[in-house]
Amino acid sequence: MTSVPEAAAACGTDPAGPGGQGPEQPADTGLRTGDGPPPWHGLTSLQVLRHLDSGPRGLVEAEAVERLTGSGPNTVPSWSTASWPRRLVRSLRDPFTAVLLCLGLVSAVVAAWGTASVILSLVVVSCVLRAGGERRADRSVAALRKLVATTATVLRRPAEDEPPRSREIPVDELVPGDVIRLGPGDLVPADVRLLRASGLTVHQAPLTGESAPVAKQAVDAPEPRGGLFDRPQLCFQGSSVASGSGTAVVVSTGPHTRFAATRSGPGQRVASAFDRSVHGISWVLIRFMLLTPPLVLMANAALRGRGFETLPFAVAVAVGLTPEMLPVIVTTALARGASLLARDHRVIVKRLPALHDLGAVDVLCLDKTGTLTQDRPVVHRALDARGEQDPEVLRWAGVNAWWTLHLADLPVPDALDEAVLDAVEEDEALEYDGVAALPFDAVRRLSTAVVRRPGRLGLHTLVVKGSPEDVIERCALTEGERARLLALAAREAASGLRVLAVATSERRARDRAYTPADERGLTLVGFVTLRDTLAPTAAEALEVLADRGVTVKILTGDHPGTAARACRDLGLDPVVLTADTIDGLTDGELAVAARSTTVFARCAPEHKARIIAALRADGHTTGFLGDGVNDLPALHAADVGICPRDAVDVARESADVVLADKDLTAIAHAITSGRHSSVNIATYLRITLSSNLGNVIAMLVTGLMLPFLPMLPAQILVQNLCFDAAQLAFAFERLRPAALRAPTVLQPRYFLRFITGFGLLGAAADLATFGVLALALHDAAGSGQAAFHSGWFTENLLTQALVMLLLRTGRRAAEGATASPVRWAAAGLAVIGILLPLSPLGPLLGMTALPVLYYPLLAAVLALYTVALVAARSRYDRPGTER
Repeated sequence: MTSVPEAAAACGTDPAGPGGQGPEQPADTGLRTGDGPPPWHGLTSLQVLRHLDSGPRGLVEAEAVERLTGSGPNTVPSWSTASWPRRLVRSLRDPFTAVLLCLGLVSAVVAAWGTASVILSLVVVSCVLRAGGERRADRSVAALRKLVATTATVLRRPAEDEPPRSREIPVDELVPGDVIRLGPGDLVPADVRLLRASGLTVHQAPLTGESAPVAKQAVDAPEPRGGLFDRPQLCFQGSSVASGSGTAVVVSTGPHTRFAATRSGPGQRVASAFDRSVHGISWVLIRFMLLTPPLVLMANAALRGRGFETLPFAVAVAVGLTPEMLPVIVTTALARGASLLARDHRVIVKRLPALHDLGAVDVLCLDKTGTLTQDRPVVHRALDARGEQDPEVLRWAGVNAWWTLHLADLPVPDALDEAVLDAVEEDEALEYDGVAALPFDAVRRLSTAVVRRPGRLGLHTLVVKGSPEDVIERCALTEGERARLLALAAREAASGLRVLAVATSERRARDRAYTPADERGLTLVGFVTLRDTLAPTAAEALEVLADRGVTVKILTGDHPGTAARACRDLGLDPVVLTADTIDGLTDGELAVAARSTTVFARCAPEHKARIIAALRADGHTTGFLGDGVNDLPALHAADVGICPRDAVDVARESADVVLADKDLTAIAHAITSGRHSSVNIATYLRITLSSNLGNVIAMLVTGLMLPFLPMLPAQILVQNLCFDAAQLAFAFERLRPAALRAPTVLQPRYFLRFITGFGLLGAAADLATFGVLALALHDAAGSGQAAFHSGWFTENLLTQALVMLLLRTGRRAAEGATASPVRWAAAGLAVIGILLPLSPLGPLLGMTALPVLYYPLLAAVLALYTVALVAARSRYDRPGTER
């Protein structure tokens, strides 16, 4: 949780810890207009005005128009979405789709028009489905873009000698040097340097990802604390005013703003888990398919004296090895999963392959605020100066919070004051009469309420609350006592608690206004400690993620103790690594350290990206949840970038997945959905490739043994069409929970071993069928050739139906459930295999009725094949088998 006006003063807060220092951010000259100007945060307000050739009264209208011509409009470069034709063309980059396209063109060249038409139709369907899903996701995300202001209140002079006038102008007309006014609810229209401010607090969530407001003041080059966004005199485009008012000078507009600079992104994203696995499997298959036609041609020419008349058969064999339906099934499975996520859990998947990557995620990196904890602290304990519990301390803290809120005219209490007020009775604060209040500011890091106590005529009581260092500094204490109290506060902060010190002082009543100079000679009452409120769904979601084999790692700018405390409360083992330690590690050492580290604290944006890169280099598939501009490097570095709906729009545009709420439960649902789609895709690949490989081997061997082609090209095409149509059921298959408990990664080595083993088993069944046909048929020529084609066609579809049933992942669904889509599809495939040769279409395809003897012999072959499949599958299902 980020600093709020007073939260930043508490020990252990983010970004300020016990010493008030935030997480070190990378040096950034950031705010520049053109070339040459030094960092604006290093200049006084007078130096800034002089450099911009402006003044407190603003620019002259004519000069502003002239500057607009030179600097250009104050607009943020937009990211245009791809057009529909471009999406279709981009879909062809998928390796399997490209291979299918090539095979379709080759089929057209050799006049295999049926094959070419079917293949090219599948290519078109796949491209349309993928492009349509991505376009729908883009439209959903585009509806979320509401961030940059449209108008601004500016001070300008009609002429040099005339007074300034305040008026509203479109934001795109702002120029460097313009003086603007900010009020509650205003969006900051450009990067500005404050000239005056009164109780100004600003939400910087679009830039930092932290939701609580930050106090801003028009101070001149104060001692730097934290990073650029922590500078109290600077406000940035994309942030919004939470309370108070201010006057500021515009220092950067348009593409020169800090917000716009992030939109260019950190460069090309590295290949995701889906890209790597699909490309690996693709190239294995491409090599097979490129080798198959030449081998068929050469073997037939050498052994059978056949020439190019076997080219259509060779192409048909290559097509038979190809998983033609893969692009369609992959797109359908992912699109269906994305649609269900959007409908049931309000999770938008912008890039369909990202859903598979979610299924492969085994490490999830996130910040703790909004996911593990809420943006709302609660009081933990109230301690006196000796470290013992004392409710009187909390009562005085409540008096300070109540009267500061009302007498300082604050719009709402900050997070820590609200927590204190929730913990005390309102009547306790109303026992006193409020006299005056000095609100919190980022320099003093404390607030003071002056009250009149009942029965204390002529006396006022100052009640001071704030950072322990700053409050104790103002107390009348010996050096030894001061050191003891600071150590007590530091010990509480180290345990992950936020600490506020409370002190009082009696003063003679007076009419003269109270000032910060009166905050001296105080008596310390004690300390109030606060802890983060755990997100109500965090514990349950962490259990689900652990059950799914996902390790959660916290990447935060928080104080190490604060982050560790939240982890301990949720049952995580808080092994902590801080940014300064990370800086001293090489990439290899960081990868080793990251294996056992749960919390990475005090992280700047570059630390987060480096940690994720180290995890990926160590073989993990990573997801990262972020919502601010500072999260962009990590979003790009992860396999899956995730952000909530209310994230800054540049983060939404960079992310692969957008959540309705920043909730771990939604991520758990998304990972489960990704696993479901990935398992079905993997099941399809295993079954299709092993079955196709077995058929190809059998056809190649049999083709060299027979005086005729074992199957005609038209028969191969019809067989493939039937099998492909049946396999669409895999996109809708239901899975048992156990199948979703491990990350799903398509590993080429495992697939190669699986399809080789089961492919050879299938080839053996096909060759056994050849023996059955030799027994059942007496004539290998004439009508026997058509019968041979019929018998092999029937056997192929029946064995493929068996493979679909016995090798599918979800075959052990709960008893009593409705029959799965795969069961219905396999049954239909078997019926077609038996009846098609007997139908009127049989003779048209070169097939005929089979002898009765064939069927019992075929049943025996299928029974033996079933036993072999079950035994082989049991071997592959053993624990420890690579998936």
